[in-house]
Amino acid sequence: MAINDYHFITRWRIHGTPKEVVDIITDGDHLAQWWPSVYLNVTETAPGEESGLGKEIELYTKGWLPYTLRWNFRVAEIGTKSFTLAASGDFSGRGIWTFEQSGPWVDVTYDWKIRANKPLLRWMSFLLKPIFAANHHWAMEMGEKSLNLELARRRATTQEERSRIPPPPAPTTTSPLPLLASLAMALGLIYLMARRVAQS
Repeated sequence: MAINDYHFITRWRIHGTPKEVVDIITDGDHLAQWWPSVYLNVTETAPGEESGLGKEIELYTKGWLPYTLRWNFRVAEIGTKSFTLAASGDFSGRGIWTFEQSGPWVDVTYDWKIRANKPLLRWMSFLLKPIFAANHHWAMEMGEKSLNLELARRRATTQEERSRIPPPPAPTTTSPLPLLASLAMALGLIYLMARRVAQS
């Protein structure tokens, strides 16, 4: 596994049905509306088949760190309880979403295996990989919160009920200070470890 390879497995437990969840997650046109903390801009570039197979989406995204990513995904495979995305751009790889009904809940799993191509991620992974991983985990946590809010909005039967549902989490600041602080912290830790090794 190369230093700029990442493998994440995210698990959500959502009150609802697989169809409700899939309808939201696969609606590329509305990703930036219900998950705005991560999806800054989304453009469908190819509609694909009626089932969604072959659909292509162009994305502009970010997490809590002040760097952005431009990438694309294509719906490469659709199963009875899953679908697979092929990613390209600032990172390349594949993501597999699976959905299992468990009583009144849906167990959602996202298996995301990618290689970072953006220079910042590619060259700094040896140093900041844990911070980049934390950025991904934050993004997925925001996704779970946003998905639950979107489900509540879609289930609301009146405008008054809908107005009581808070908006989804917004994007974080675009200031470079958090990234610089993280870099300084990582360099400080490396320095301290190197000193400890040299003194032993």
